[in-house]
Amino acid sequence: MTIACLHTAESNIAVYEAAAKALGLPGGTLRHHVRADLLLAAEQAGRLTDEISAETAAFLWHLAEDADAVVLNCSTLGAAVSKISADAGAPIIRADAILAEQAVKRGGKVLVLCTVDTTIAPTTALFEAAAQATGAEIEVRLMPGAWAHFRAGNLPAYLTSIADAVKAANDEGAVTIAFAQASMTDAAHLLPKSCPQPMTAPAAALAAATAKITGS
Repeated sequence: MTIACLHTAESNIAVYEAAAKALGLPGGTLRHHVRADLLLAAEQAGRLTDEISAETAAFLWHLAEDADAVVLNCSTLGAAVSKISADAGAPIIRADAILAEQAVKRGGKVLVLCTVDTTIAPTTALFEAAAQATGAEIEVRLMPGAWAHFRAGNLPAYLTSIADAVKAANDEGAVTIAFAQASMTDAAHLLPKSCPQPMTAPAAALAAATAKITGS
């Protein structure tokens, strides 16, 4: 079984490998491909343009030719999956879409934390569409300044700022918290055991990919 993962940050490879190990997937199951240029182009344009979306879709199609499933691990680029026809060589999983489906299942308030502004619009649209089935209340919240830490390569400061935002959100009352980006995943390790764990995309996306491959 081979799952191709398209990332826009090198650091997300370790996050996905950890998720694969936790799921019990054999070593070597994941094949990682990093296209940081696609996210950088979207940041420079201020949004996912048609050109960037088409380039992303073409790359995903290429990955599907030599894998049993493909996972797109970037919330900014997620909408590009809609440009790919159903007859691609393998199932193509949009990680943030799987996360949205799971986060709204219980209804209630769902707070989606994100760190890069280009993901606000697509993430909001995705979670609000998923919430229609359960009546969940969606709030997408940007953490100002966090992405500057990430771009500077200061992951400790990046993750600490996210963990602080989770603690503050939990103090606001009952809420399901979801991380919009895989790069945020390890912030959960900085939370006290008494703090409810946020929902993250990597494990959910890999489980969905495995289910597509095995038919389970």
